[in-house]
Amino acid sequence: MNFKRKVSCIILMTFFMMMIAPPVLMADDVEVKGEAYVLMDADSGKVLMGKNEHKKLPPASMTKLMTLILAVEAMEEGKVALKDKVVSSENAWKMGGSQIYLEPGEEMTYEDMLIAIAVGSANDACVAVAEHLEGTHKNFVEKMNERARKMGLKNTHFVNSYGLTADDHYSSSYDMAIIARNALNYPRILEYCSIKEYNLRQGDFKLFNTNKLLWWYQGADGFKTGWTNEAKYCLTATAKRDGLRLISVVMGSPEKQGNFRDSMQLFNYGFARYAYKSFFTRGSACGMVKVGKGIIDSVEVIAEEDAGSITVKGEENTIKSQMEFLSYVDAPVSQGQKLGEILIFKDGTLEKKVNLLASQDIARAGLPREIMKIFVETYLL
Repeated sequence: MNFKRKVSCIILMTFFMMMIAPPVLMADDVEVKGEAYVLMDADSGKVLMGKNEHKKLPPASMTKLMTLILAVEAMEEGKVALKDKVVSSENAWKMGGSQIYLEPGEEMTYEDMLIAIAVGSANDACVAVAEHLEGTHKNFVEKMNERARKMGLKNTHFVNSYGLTADDHYSSSYDMAIIARNALNYPRILEYCSIKEYNLRQGDFKLFNTNKLLWWYQGADGFKTGWTNEAKYCLTATAKRDGLRLISVVMGSPEKQGNFRDSMQLFNYGFARYAYKSFFTRGSACGMVKVGKGIIDSVEVIAEEDAGSITVKGEENTIKSQMEFLSYVDAPVSQGQKLGEILIFKDGTLEKKVNLLASQDIARAGLPREIMKIFVETYLL
């Protein structure tokens, strides 16, 4: 083979190798123009990358993520139902910014209101929901701040439920990531935030999701954009690939659509560098526990949440798991009763515990069944 052919082959092989195995991004390769940002592992809450992540900044409509948490929680607690009618007030009608143009006295289902918030970032729907749940918008905002304290947020304070600029209304990229991590406990929020298009008022009013990552980035399924003149372009986002779920928050990105570009830069780094080693998924069967004095003799135990851990790619073998659960329990057994744990270790150090729960109720057996069981075990086995 002559020299020119050798060089051509080397160039061609190098090109194909780059296509098959692109170079791994390093932290210095990530160019984020936002004033503050954070990339977080959703499972552990570990910060993978950040800049000014504790700086207080206006969160704009990312505020609505806390509004959705309280609204969905109220529904799950039975305080309100999806088909309940929410009546718009004059306060809701007066709202500016992003809205669905509610009229005073207009009725809309609670679910449509939540979708209008999640998809269309509707300020007027936030006020309507807040008043429906707590009587006044002010009372609802107090609940938001109370929840922020319970989450341990140090750099967050809300003045309204929708995010328009106001004195003393602020958050940080780290705090917004913690809010997003809490939102993941409510699957309905993720369901609503991942809707790309939605028809309101029997199709007379169409919503388009403000989060363009739903179209532009593989695995993206939440959460909320934000923009005001003061806040600039913001985005709290989450994406999941191969079991690894990441959360990114970008605040104060100076360019239009820069919040999306910055978020994709962060996600590219995270998914290129890290992997998630999974042992059991939420709700999966992990073993059986023998039940004494029950109407049945055993109960299946299931994982309360995903059991696994994030790790740098190539170091998956450093993650190990160990199951510890009861070999025997007396009835009655309640569904959800803790019967053991999955222990996740990294390099021999305990990283995480996941509860193992009873998958069903098992009532205590009556005396006749106990007598029959003793008879069978004594004379027939």
